[in-house]
Amino acid sequence: MIDPQGWAHQPVPGDSIAVNGCCLTFADSIEQATAGGHTHWVFDVVPQTAGLTTLGSLQPGHSVNLEHAVTAETMLGGHVVQGHIDGVGTVASRSEDGDDCRLQIIPPADAMECIVERGSIALAGVSLTVAAVGRDSFEVALIPTTRRETNLDSLRCGDAVNIEVDYIARIVTTWLRRYHGSFFGTDGADGRGKTDRRGESQRHRD
Repeated sequence: MIDPQGWAHQPVPGDSIAVNGCCLTFADSIEQATAGGHTHWVFDVVPQTAGLTTLGSLQPGHSVNLEHAVTAETMLGGHVVQGHIDGVGTVASRSEDGDDCRLQIIPPADAMECIVERGSIALAGVSLTVAAVGRDSFEVALIPTTRRETNLDSLRCGDAVNIEVDYIARIVTTWLRRYHGSFFGTDGADGRGKTDRRGESQRHRD
């Protein structure tokens, strides 16, 4: 259960709500018989989702980012985030210099292939721009608004965070890996053919 803490959005059962970047289906709301009468939202989380994201480690009192789905009439800001988590990253370092706060994140290797400098990335559902890319990590900058309005400011070294790469980059990378495996230094999807520089499949080379 989640306390939306006064968020004006009123979902109905079946609506999609992103919780720390994970697209979940709103199941029900429960009125708590406590002082203030807070409404709690109920979501069903299957074991696979709990195991592949940070949702499985949530405890009572933890803060989460909430976002409702966009519609065709909604102004699009940031980049398109689907709520399909590509993996869990680890905060490697955090640095602050005045209002400039930087996080270095180590993502799973397959997600790293989709991350480019000045490209888009979602951390815990928050749309961010990749500030720098290293061999096996990337860096993002948190502006004061992001630090104030989301839970990213609470991240410290060693913390886990949900990562969703740009979905266009994911599609392109998956296609290249599957059909042009030599781009990644492999032999393609089935390991049998090789791709030469003209993009032609070569089973044998004389």
